[in-house]
Amino acid sequence: MLRALLVILIVCIVGVLLFRKFVAPPGYTSVPKEYQVNYVPSDFRMPIDEERALSVLSDPNNNRRGFDELVYEVNMSILQHVGRRMNLNDGDLSRLQDEYEKHHPYLRELYFNDFTQLRDTTSQLYETWYENEGGSAIEALREVAGKYTCFLVTQVITTLVPVKGQSIYAKGQEVNTPCGVAMQEALNPMLKRLEERAAVQDFSRSRGLLQEKVERVIAELATMEVRDKKGLNKNLQTRFLGFSVSSSDIEVSAISILKVGFRLNEYFDIGLNAKQGLVTITLPEPVILSHEVFPKIDKLDIGWMREVQSVDLNKNFDVLRREFRREALESDIMDDAKSQAIDLMNTMFDPVIKGINSRYNLRVRFKEVESAYPEPETDYAADNQYQD
Repeated sequence: MLRALLVILIVCIVGVLLFRKFVAPPGYTSVPKEYQVNYVPSDFRMPIDEERALSVLSDPNNNRRGFDELVYEVNMSILQHVGRRMNLNDGDLSRLQDEYEKHHPYLRELYFNDFTQLRDTTSQLYETWYENEGGSAIEALREVAGKYTCFLVTQVITTLVPVKGQSIYAKGQEVNTPCGVAMQEALNPMLKRLEERAAVQDFSRSRGLLQEKVERVIAELATMEVRDKKGLNKNLQTRFLGFSVSSSDIEVSAISILKVGFRLNEYFDIGLNAKQGLVTITLPEPVILSHEVFPKIDKLDIGWMREVQSVDLNKNFDVLRREFRREALESDIMDDAKSQAIDLMNTMFDPVIKGINSRYNLRVRFKEVESAYPEPETDYAADNQYQD
């Protein structure tokens, strides 16, 4: 009797599991039909021009409008894929664009601000040399998109799909949350294709870098210098059947000399207001003018089965270089550069101005970054176009 009961119990459990998996997926108990979503297969369609996308991401400050258009295309392609997977009707699919456009104005600002904070656009030459210019741009885009994609998809899809108790009841093939579909089936494949294209471009640019000697005129004002030293240790292991059979230790250190200042050939203006007795010198925003990194291999212990390739060392050098720049950009070095520039301009020009007319005063300002979407014209004074 016990054996018979045990067999019946096992058969019942297996039957319930099969029923829930193939007949009534989880979430359909007493759920009205109008709240049910049927997932259907759909291939992700990527309408983005990869070459243009990489060009925009490499220099977003000078391609602001293109960057905003790229954000629009990325988010719309993700939303459309989620909509097709959830088998939305044609009317709801056409409403996706209208719903997204309600969120695009603030999302494009969030994407741009976060992306430019992660990306050091003044290091393009170095990243090209280390075959990492496009790759680092895609890495930054992945981090930024990962912050906002789920929020966006949830906000838009819940306006088109009936929701009961904050839940979406779904069945069909490869059922997942809208966020999961967006991240796993749309965003990740899209970024993977961009990474592959970026790897090809980075390799080509690195091989073609400075094939000819380049000479150009510069006008730079360096006001701050940062010297630092860092080290990095890396252990490379060779495993066989899960056991480490050989290992190599690499210790790399480097000293860094980084200079911050102003590129005067990009912008430099002197204005005179005789009525107010004011001479205004306008400088561009400070940037990293030069960065010298001198790496040194402190330890190179190669195991008997582990071959250390040049790429292992190059990656370590690039990691140290990026860490030097990251710490500098996150410090107060830019504000210090502005303060030193103001003192230097006063030292250089104030005696000249006073010699011309003793009632004239000197003011130093810094040019603001122009927005791709300027505000409507106002009656603000001209001085409000710049920041102290």
